[in-house]
Amino acid sequence: GMLLSIDLPMIDTGIDTPPEAAIASLVGLYVLAALFNLRIPRTTAPLQPFAHSVVGLVRDFSACNSRLWQDKLGQISLATTTLFWGVSGNLRYIVLAWAAAALGYGTQQASSLVGVVAIGTAAGAVVASLYCRLDRATSVIPLGIVMGVTVIFMNFIHNVWVAAPFLVFLGAIGGYLVVPMNALLQHRGHNLMGAGRSIAVQNFNEQACILGLGAFYTAMTRFGLSAFGAITIFGLVVAGTMWWIRRWHQRNLVEHQDEVEQLLDLARTDHLPVDR
Repeated sequence: GMLLSIDLPMIDTGIDTPPEAAIASLVGLYVLAALFNLRIPRTTAPLQPFAHSVVGLVRDFSACNSRLWQDKLGQISLATTTLFWGVSGNLRYIVLAWAAAALGYGTQQASSLVGVVAIGTAAGAVVASLYCRLDRATSVIPLGIVMGVTVIFMNFIHNVWVAAPFLVFLGAIGGYLVVPMNALLQHRGHNLMGAGRSIAVQNFNEQACILGLGAFYTAMTRFGLSAFGAITIFGLVVAGTMWWIRRWHQRNLVEHQDEVEQLLDLARTDHLPVDR
């Protein structure tokens, strides 16, 4: 409503509905971000050439994707951040469905609860950036299991005064989990292939996970599963996957001990902040 009340003199924007106003606002933010990017100073690092054909680009991307998944620390951090953003990308729909079933909320009221999760995520991210060193990033993996189990406990909440701090707590767990793991991923990606290619690989995997988990959640609801049942299965999948990632890392520590220790030593010499 507030966005629709904004009027430009002598200009008919053609924006008449809330969705149009929301999209126009997002476009404006993207334009502003692009202008900020234009002012980022160039570095002295040499630019790496890219292939000029689609086949060459796909081959280069596939090689980078494979290289990061084969790295003994890169694979763990990539798996964790991929799952986290896959969950975060679909959590808004889960919260909307849960708020309607458990609290009797409409879409507008439920959307405010999604913002509450974001507050917790920001708080957890700040704390992690202050207290978690880069070489200790893998120590936060168990929080992913806790996050999955915590999602299940949403089924037992039917009061908004309990729901709000609970969702802040859930977001804080996610924020504390993702910041160290993302820093470790960027550290390994920078050393293996450069920051640009590393970010491309990360975004590809994260968007694929968002689509996959979204399809999984949609399939559950299409088959008539209630919001509470879908939340339970979703939480179990998250907790189970994080448990598997933890076992994967523990196996790497045993079977590839020298390689992992060498990579951790390299991380200890990286004095950049954990939230880079």
